[in-house]
Amino acid sequence: MSPDTPEEDTRPVIWFDIDNTLYSASTKIAQVMGQRIHAYFVALGFDADKASELHRAYFTQYGLALRGLMRYHDIDPMDFDLKCDGSLPLDDLIKPDPKLRKLFQDLDRTKVRVWALTNAYKNHARRVLKILDLEDQIEGLVYCDYQQIGFTCKPEPDYYHNAMKQANISDPSRCYFIDDSRLNVTSAKELGWGHCVHFNEVSLETMEGANTKELARNTNTSDPNTITEIGHLEELRTVWPEVFI
Repeated sequence: MSPDTPEEDTRPVIWFDIDNTLYSASTKIAQVMGQRIHAYFVALGFDADKASELHRAYFTQYGLALRGLMRYHDIDPMDFDLKCDGSLPLDDLIKPDPKLRKLFQDLDRTKVRVWALTNAYKNHARRVLKILDLEDQIEGLVYCDYQQIGFTCKPEPDYYHNAMKQANISDPSRCYFIDDSRLNVTSAKELGWGHCVHFNEVSLETMEGANTKELARNTNTSDPNTITEIGHLEELRTVWPEVFI
């Protein structure tokens, strides 16, 4: 081992997605964000129909509309962050939840480390964690670095590999992960992440790119690789009992 390489912490890492996971889709933050992104496209000179078309296409192809905007329209990602993520009225839409904080406090830190894993930029991620009163419960944050050319995002394998590198964990089977995107969870599972959970608030609505989507339960229960679904974070106490005090 190089003298500059820190010794690996043998504790597993629990990775929490942030948006629509640490707070409910019922807040409709995703819809407000969708409106902000749509307005950003329109401000670039596209009519409403073309703006929706490009928003949908870029989200589908690149995982984030921003990545398409940077690739084809040479926009300043920090301007996008300011006008979209940064303009969200989060203080009006989410509040601290004592039960959620207690859930984090009950994670046994002698056994696990707790990190956040988000497709947002660090400013938004830290803002959400602060409002939810969880800043002190998260040991590390992996985010999309908007200022880095060619940055990756979930569900791309490189994003998960980079996350493990940042957390200094080499064995994917020691990764716990919960996310509201089934695609993100499936990608992690395919990479060998050992304890993956899909946070799925069935019947609520959210946004995927420019599209409104009603959340539905996975009906393919015959698949031996079926991913555990929960609708409330408190269910993690039952799904992952070994990581709680």
